[in-house]
Amino acid sequence: MDGLRQVTHIDNVRLGEDKASVVIIDQTQLPSKAEYLTLRTAKDLYDAIFELKVRGAPAIGICAGFGIYVLARTIDADHYDDFYSQFRKYREYLDSARPTAVNLSWALNRMERVVTEHKELPVEEILRLLEAECNAIWQEDMEMCRAISGYGLSLLKNGDGILTHCNAGPLATSRYGTALGPLFLGKEQGMEFKVFADETRPLLQGARLTSYELQKAGIDVTLICDNMASLVMKNGWIQACLVGCDRVAANGDTANKIGTSGVAILAKHYGIPFYVLGPSSTVDLSCKTGEDIRIELRSPDEIKKKFYQAPMALEEVKCYNPAFDVTDHSLITAIITEHGICYPPYTESLARVIAG
Repeated sequence: MDGLRQVTHIDNVRLGEDKASVVIIDQTQLPSKAEYLTLRTAKDLYDAIFELKVRGAPAIGICAGFGIYVLARTIDADHYDDFYSQFRKYREYLDSARPTAVNLSWALNRMERVVTEHKELPVEEILRLLEAECNAIWQEDMEMCRAISGYGLSLLKNGDGILTHCNAGPLATSRYGTALGPLFLGKEQGMEFKVFADETRPLLQGARLTSYELQKAGIDVTLICDNMASLVMKNGWIQACLVGCDRVAANGDTANKIGTSGVAILAKHYGIPFYVLGPSSTVDLSCKTGEDIRIELRSPDEIKKKFYQAPMALEEVKCYNPAFDVTDHSLITAIITEHGICYPPYTESLARVIAG
């Protein structure tokens, strides 16, 4: 089980020992190289989030919490108004890095509330409270991952075939992960699964990260191209689909890595349960439906050039490269959070989750 623990308990995002930096694993270098980066400036943090050096909704939130604390420590201000003015600039800058994943703004808003609710305190005391809050976000994520993993595992049977899309394991969170968490937890308890991981175009998180985590943990994993999902379902090799999420609308429509919606449509056709797993912080009740979710568009070069020694398309060929799509709530069997399993109608079950 050493390999399993090394995977599930990796500190992929942490506050530096000097409290003046954030240390992350550069996920763009995996699986070839495990390289740690030390982020100290606002630009360092922005670039790490935007360039997907740190990615996965929970991990982005943890990084944002640590990051805004590190930046707050650099503010040279004795008076609250001056301190808050610069804090807001840093907060807005970091928040602009990724528009779709709600955990980024959620964590930054949470840190900002610490500042606004303690304006009567000296700046030094506010900094101490910010440090406590960013560490709380990190610790709560660990507990959240364990709870989601447990609820998700309750829906699976020993020997099940699982299809997953993108990456929602320890690298995307703080510990077990969300969509992959039940598989790691089940492995700890002696269960075996046969996992089929979509490579997940265009950034290949499934190939580079998901298959890496599962293989290192000793879990049976087979990597497939995205357009092979229908065949493995038709062959009867899949008993459940597990995916993560970056934002969940009030009606249960869910944004996740591009291609997730297609997997859900196929699962519906073949009568396979389709489960979305994520923390309650990804539920955005102010977002009524998936139509209100802003979809991030990324560089055409990620399709034409990235991962290739030579371009795979002519320079003048146009590309459409959305990072996410939205899965309609009607295709989702259940949404699993740290507070339990939500079933349709999601307008009611998600509201209960948020209400606590």
